[in-house]
Amino acid sequence: MDYISAKEAAEKWGISKRRVQTLCSEGRIKGALKVGMVWVIPSMAVKPADNRKKTND
Repeated sequence: MDYISAKEAAEKWGISKRRVQTLCSEGRIKGALKVGMVWVIPSMAVKPADNRKKTND
């Protein structure tokens, strides 16, 4: 299996590297592994849905 870095996933998905790291630590990216202090993500992983609520107040 091929892996990409959190930075590469961030660029691929159009989100920040920090957001990718958070998604990894929350277990929301299937197959993501922490190797030392670095997250590696399967190259075919799918960007998780954004579950944050949007309000129209």
